[in-house]
Amino acid sequence: MSADAAFRPTLVRNVRISGPSARFIPVSGPLDLLLEGDRIADIAPAGALRTTGPIWDAEGRWAIPGLWDHHVHVSPWALFAVRENVHDATSAREVAARMAAVAPDSRGVRVGVGMRDGLWQSPPTLAELDEVTGDIPTYVIGADLHCVLLNSAAARREGITVPVDGMLREAPAFRVHASLDAISDDELDAAVSAAATRAVRQGIVGVVDFDMAWNLGAWQRRGAAGFDTWRVRAGVYPQYLDRAIAEGRVSGDLLHDSGLLEVGSLKVITDGSLGTRTAACSVAYPSGGHGELTVQLEALVELLTRATGAGFSVAVHAIGDVANTRALDAFALSGAHGSLEHAQLVGRTDLPRFARLDVTASVQPQHAVDDRELARHEWAAQHAAAYPLRSLSDAGANLTLGSDAPVAALDPWGTVATAVGRSRAGEPGPQDAEGIDVTTALGASTERGSRAAAELLPGSRSDIAFCDADPFAADVEGLRAMTVGATMLGGRFTHV
Repeated sequence: MSADAAFRPTLVRNVRISGPSARFIPVSGPLDLLLEGDRIADIAPAGALRTTGPIWDAEGRWAIPGLWDHHVHVSPWALFAVRENVHDATSAREVAARMAAVAPDSRGVRVGVGMRDGLWQSPPTLAELDEVTGDIPTYVIGADLHCVLLNSAAARREGITVPVDGMLREAPAFRVHASLDAISDDELDAAVSAAATRAVRQGIVGVVDFDMAWNLGAWQRRGAAGFDTWRVRAGVYPQYLDRAIAEGRVSGDLLHDSGLLEVGSLKVITDGSLGTRTAACSVAYPSGGHGELTVQLEALVELLTRATGAGFSVAVHAIGDVANTRALDAFALSGAHGSLEHAQLVGRTDLPRFARLDVTASVQPQHAVDDRELARHEWAAQHAAAYPLRSLSDAGANLTLGSDAPVAALDPWGTVATAVGRSRAGEPGPQDAEGIDVTTALGASTERGSRAAAELLPGSRSDIAFCDADPFAADVEGLRAMTVGATMLGGRFTHV
C-alpha cells in the first residue's frame, strides 16, 4: 500500500535485509518487521506475523539502519541554495565578474559561496574586486568556510578594514559569516526545514550540527515550532560554554520533548584549513609558513578539562598534523572523550592513538577528492598520512562519516561511495589506497560509528532507510546512484 510521510505502520511487509544484520536471520527471502512505538519488536519471514494495525508493503526494498551526517553547519548549508556558487571559477577576476552579475538580496548585498582560491594562478586584489563589483557590498565565502573575500563596500558595511587582497581568514572570517547569516528566525528556520526535507529523501535520520551561533536556542525554537524531520546533536562553541553550563546543560540533554533534539559536544577549532594554508603542519607550505595553531596545548587542555568536568563531550577540529598531535595530547592529558574532526593530515605515530584514547575520527571523505590537486601541491613535502581513512580504520579507530556541508554536499551516498572508491563520480578506480569497505563505510554513517554500527534487530530503534537496491552488494557507482524509497524515523515515515 502507499503511504504518506508521518504515516506510522505497525507492520512493514516484504523487506530484505543484508549486511551485518543478516547474520542473525536463519532464513532467506523477504521478511516482515513488527513495530511497537519507536522500536522493532519482531522480525520474521514474510507472512508469519499478524497485526491489527496499519501495514506498509516495502515491495522487496532493502532495509538498512538510517544514516547520519556527523558534521554539518546547518544554517550555512540551508542558505547555500540561495547563494551564488563559484566553486568552478578559476580566477579572482572570474569570481568578480560572476558576482557582479548577481542581483543583490533583500539586504542589498551579494553573497557567493564555494570559492577555491588555492587553485587560482594568482591571488586576488581588493582593487580588482572593487573595479568589477562596484558599490554593492559583495562577499564570497571560501569552500572550506575559513576565509571570506570582500569588496570595499562590504568592508564598510561590516565596519572593518580588509587587507590588500580583500581576504579575511579564520576568526575575522567567522565573524563575517555570523553577520551574513543574521537573517530573521522565520526565514532561517524555513530554509532549514526545506533543506532537511530534501535530505531525508536520501535516508538521513540524524545530523551533528556545528553552527557557530547559539545553537541550543535555535534548536529549542525549531522543536517548539514542530520540527521533527531528523535527530539533531547541536554543538556548542567555547564562547557559549559558560551560558550552557549556567543553564545546566550537558551533552545528551534533550532540547525538546520530542526526544529528537539534544545537546551535542563542545566544538573547539584548533587550526585552520588546507584551502587557506592555515592548517598547522610540521613541514612548511611551498609559499612559506607552517599554518596556524589557534589554541595552544595548555589552553586546550584547560578547556577540555573544564568541559569534561561540566558534562560535555568534545569535538576538536584538527586538520594539520601538528594540530592532530596536539589535540590527541589534550585528550590524553584532560581525560576528555569525544571526536577529532577532519583528521586530514595525521602523523603516522598518531594513527594508533585514536583507538588507544578512544577518540572517534570524524572524517569527511569528499574532502580527499575535492582537495586532491591542492593537497598534491601544498602537502607534497609532508611526511604525515593525508586523508588516512583506511589507515585509521586498520589502526582500530572508530570512524564517523560526514560532509562538512556546505563545504561538500550533504549526500550520504556520495560520502559512502567516495569513502569506498576514493574517486570522483566517473573517475576510474581508486586514486589511492585509503578506501574502506562498504560495511565499514555504512557503519560509520550510522549514529555511533563504525565500531558500534547500528543494526536492524528486535529491540533496535526503528530508524530505517528502505533502499531500492542492496547497498552491501553495490559497486562504487551503484552506491553513488543509490535511491531510497522511504525513510523511517522512530517508526514514523519522514519520506515515502
